[in-house]
Amino acid sequence: MSLDPQIKTLLRQTAEHAGPAPETLTVAENRAAGAAFAALAGDPVPVADVTDTAVPADGRDIPVRLYRPAGPGPRSGPLPVTVFLHGGGWVFGDLDTQDHMARAMAARSGTIVVSVDYRLAPEHRFPAAIEDAYAALTWVADRAAEFGGDGGRIAVFGESAGGNLAAVLAQEARRRGGPRIALQVLAYPAVDRFDDSPSMYEHMAGPVLSRSYLEWFWGAYLSTPDQGADPRVSPLRADDLTGLPPAVVVTAGHDPLRDQGDRYARALAEAGVAVRHLPVAGAVHGFLSFTGPVKLSRDVLGQLGDAVAAAFD
Repeated sequence: MSLDPQIKTLLRQTAEHAGPAPETLTVAENRAAGAAFAALAGDPVPVADVTDTAVPADGRDIPVRLYRPAGPGPRSGPLPVTVFLHGGGWVFGDLDTQDHMARAMAARSGTIVVSVDYRLAPEHRFPAAIEDAYAALTWVADRAAEFGGDGGRIAVFGESAGGNLAAVLAQEARRRGGPRIALQVLAYPAVDRFDDSPSMYEHMAGPVLSRSYLEWFWGAYLSTPDQGADPRVSPLRADDLTGLPPAVVVTAGHDPLRDQGDRYARALAEAGVAVRHLPVAGAVHGFLSFTGPVKLSRDVLGQLGDAVAAAFD
């Protein structure tokens, strides 16, 4: 399968300015490089308003950003809410790096998007990120009415490491008895720490995400190797997937994580979960960050917004 022509051009342009392999860089250097991805998002999608606030949780505050869609839309009354979890390998990313995804989701889905600035590794290793995500989810369910949302109608959306967290969050909500999630949207998620499938070899060198870089992320996120078997790290390894929310799973053809995303979509379907799998043949890991120069990225992100909208029709 060949790369999307616009993605191929973008990768060629970025390769001209490439430095050392990212897995050889410090955490701070990788965070700076990750922040630079925001320049590829293009012009910001208009929304009605953006509000920064915080979720209180066990003596700390979790920063969150609320995006309200513009216009009255087809709905009246409180709006459904999408909890958004950014990517960045659990090590980098914040409310700004994937602002464009949150904006596009709010505008296209007609939902209020709550973007979560969860704690990052290695300063805060597993399970800090998932505990923050769950705290944000419960806050939305309990307090959505305060910002015009409907706490009974919630979707979760995550990409890359955020896709991992969104998948885990769906399992945790079932395990802990709520809140109810209407839809989980997982974009090229990491779902199996010990994946050894063909895509891990086919795309060992990337582009964007290499196997050695993935190992660097796992090393920063986990405290011990055996934590990788925990379903809160590897949701594909959960004993029982029945009763989980309907799912949309996006996989990228040129991504080492492709096969584990495929397997998770199949495993959910086999467990009786309604699944829509979107394999994007010409894409690479992280391609939803390329919405400025790449039409394919804009189109797929639009499809995800449509899927969330449909979940609440």
